Parts: sequence; structure tokens; C-alpha cells
Amino acid sequence: MKRLFDQIDFAGMKLKNRFFRSATHDAFADEQGHLTPRHYEIYEDLAKGGVGAIITGLTSVCGEEQLQTGQMAIHDDSFIDEYRTLTTAVHGHQTAIILQLACLGSQYQHSGEKPVWGPSAVEDLAYGKMAQEMTREEIRQMQDAFAQAALRAKQAGFDGVQLHGAHGYLLSKFLTPYYNRRNDEYGGPIENRGRAIFETYAAVREKVGPDYPVLIKINCDDFMDQGMTFEDCRHVCARLAELGINAIEISGGSFSSRPDEGPARKTPAYFHSYAAEIAREVPVPVLVVGGNRDFDPLEKLVAQTNITGVSLCRPLIRESALINRWKAGERSPALCISCNKCFNPKGTTCVFNRPEKAATGADA
Repeated sequence: MKRLFDQIDFAGMKLKNRFFRSATHDAFADEQGHLTPRHYEIYEDLAKGGVGAIITGLTSVCGEEQLQTGQMAIHDDSFIDEYRTLTTAVHGHQTAIILQLACLGSQYQHSGEKPVWGPSAVEDLAYGKMAQEMTREEIRQMQDAFAQAALRAKQAGFDGVQLHGAHGYLLSKFLTPYYNRRNDEYGGPIENRGRAIFETYAAVREKVGPDYPVLIKINCDDFMDQGMTFEDCRHVCARLAELGINAIEISGGSFSSRPDEGPARKTPAYFHSYAAEIAREVPVPVLVVGGNRDFDPLEKLVAQTNITGVSLCRPLIRESALINRWKAGERSPALCISCNKCFNPKGTTCVFNRPEKAATGADA
């Protein structure tokens, strides 16, 4: 019977357990997207805290796009050495680290002069940014940017990469009928709306080779009118599995979702049923994120389904050593109350931890 603290072979990685730190926008990078000392502290604390693998915050692959405040980047070779320092530190604690690769599209808050890419010229419902419809050449440019960034990640010592195809960022927008109103081969039925992702994966795979782990994060549903449906998700996951994707992380929603149906819900375990169904249908490992707070139900989940691992974000912002606490036998639920106040443009930190950090100067 599967258990959370099994040592596993996952997408070509040997992991000490089934716990993953899901991608979290830490918001501590400098204006060019380079790492700051705070990143090394955050990621080494997570590695010490017991997770089997860390998935980084969304990392920009393309210098033509605007950066979100504090967003990491890897759009040229100048980033490789600093990321190699990061991966070496994490590996020192027998923890794997995966770089999440992303294009923002219309989801960023501040103004800027760089183009706002989108599948169609549609204003973002949450951010109010009007996208410009990408040309075929710009789509190829985006795909090449993902591929080059993945190669840099491999050179920097990351154990794999994850394509961010969820939460309304650019790849996700192609899957969403409301935002994708194209009449060419990238719009219309899900076979076409998925094409940008399928081709991006193929470009990445060609660049990093057949054995390097490539994952994707994808919505089970957009939870919005004219959004991507679960049937669409099933189609995309099945096709990616055929193409050779190494693992799939199931999430859901975006900032355009109906109230309380986005990716930062306050209810527990909200994507488990979707992930369990995908895990029954595809021959690759499936992770599930969203409201994972309580050890015993999570143990039951992995024992009774084909889900390979569980991802946590906000609980580890409050308790970076939560997994070690559970491993030691103290199995009470995570202290996180899902207030979502940790997400702050000045840096992602738990409000319950900030006074202590401020006293030491670590959160300055």
C-alpha cells in the first residue's frame, strides 16, 4: 500500500517522500528577475523542512514580456550560475528542485511598455490588461523561449522543469475559449486550443533530450463562463501523456474564476476528485494541489487512488518544516488557515511569521 513517506522514483527522480512544495510566487527577485539572498534562505529552509521536491515560483522565460513584481527569470544565460548555487544548496538536503517556466500574458499588475501577449485581443477579466493577439511567429518565439529556458535550467542543475499551463497565465489562456477566439489552427476545438501547449512541450523536449524530466501544471477546470472544462483537461492530459510528458500536476481556476473558485480557495482538498480521475486515465505520475492540510486524509488519498504525490503551497509558507513535523509523528493539521494574506507584492511571507522575521531583519 502506498504511503506518503515512501521513497519513490518519480519522473526519473529518486525522492525521499511523496510531498511536493507546489510553485509559489515568492516575489523576492530584483527588477531584472535575478535571485536575491532571500531566495537562498527560503529554498534551503524548504529543503531542510522535509519535502521530497520543490517546484519554484513561476519563472519568466521571455525577456520580451513584462515581469510581475519580484518574479524570477531565466531568459538569458546570465541567470545560470546563480541558479546553480541554488540547486546545489537544495541538493545538499537530499531534496529535488524543479524550475517552473512561465509566460505571464495579460496577468501582471503594474504598467509597462512591453507587449501583452495573448491568444486573442481580449481584456483580462481580473487584471484589466488588453492582450494583443499573437502572430504565428510570436507563438513560435514563445515556444523557443520555453525551450531555451528549459535547457538553461538543466545546465543550472535543476532536476526537471514544469510548464505553467494553469491559473490563467499565457499557456493556460490558449486553452480557455473566453480568451482564445482564434480562427486558425490554435483556436476552436480543444485539439486546436491545446496546440500551443503540445508544440511548446515538443520544443522543450527536443532541447533537453529524452531523459530530462518535463512536467506540466494544468487546470482541471477554469471555473468561469466559457472556460476550459474538465473534459478539455482530460483531452490535453491524455495527449501530453502520448507525447511523453513525465508528470502532470492538477490544479484549477484563475483570477478570472467565479468568486471562491480560483486557485487560492479556503476549503480543503478541492481538486482531489479531478486528479484521481486523471490518474486513472493517464500512464504518467499525477500530483494534486489545493487545500492539502491534513495528514490522515492525504495518506488515505494516495493509498486509495493512483495519485502519486501531493503538493502544498500556503501550509509551507507558514511552516517550512511541516513535513518533518509529520514525519516525526506529530500529525495535527497544518497551521495554515488559508487567509491568503501571505501573498504580498513586497514578498510572500505568512502574516503570523512576519513579526519574528522583522525582528531579525530577515524580511526587510
